Amino acid sequence: MNYHPIINYFVEAGVPIETVYLLLMLPVIATLVAFFRQIVGIKAFGIYTPSIITFAFLAFGEKGLKYGVAIFFAVIGMGMLARYILRSFRLLYLPRVAITLSIISLTVLGILAFGATLQRTGIAAVDIFPLLILITLAEKFIATQIEQGTKIALFLAGETLVISIVGYFVIGWPALRDFFLQYPWAIALTFLINIGLGKWSGLRLVELFRFRHILKQES
Repeated sequence: MNYHPIINYFVEAGVPIETVYLLLMLPVIATLVAFFRQIVGIKAFGIYTPSIITFAFLAFGEKGLKYGVAIFFAVIGMGMLARYILRSFRLLYLPRVAITLSIISLTVLGILAFGATLQRTGIAAVDIFPLLILITLAEKFIATQIEQGTKIALFLAGETLVISIVGYFVIGWPALRDFFLQYPWAIALTFLINIGLGKWSGLRLVELFRFRHILKQES
């Protein structure tokens, strides 16, 4: 495939093509999260967490989504269990989070060892950085759980997972990859889209569904 001259310049300068592509995709994923927030009404854990989880899923490789989702649920589950266990110790926030992250790290290590035992070499050989990204999700989950309750934290975690899965398929789409490597200037379109999203004052899709009976009566 013929890359755009500016892409060829980066590659010849020694920048890996995957790095160039993923950096080009960050504005796309951030715009996708903004779209879900402003138009659909899905909040998730802000804009940063769904974005990096999307890249973490992609970094797992061909079977990244399956393994990534499994570890995502393990992190959330162990985060809830650790908070329940540590509640009686009445610890301050940071030591409690540190213990929770330690428990989750050991749990993920156990999952990798279990995968190796079952000859699941794919999960046993995953890189450390996507694992660390998913493990740090626990702090965001615990902070939300403390401030807004378990139900809201679980809801936001589910929304974060949905956006991350959609983002995984978007940036993993070969046609989109070829397009942006040939026309990297198209990233500028995300600025226009975000300006439009920033001025959006209409009802979100979830609000249309929530108030459908009232809207039907008024019409």
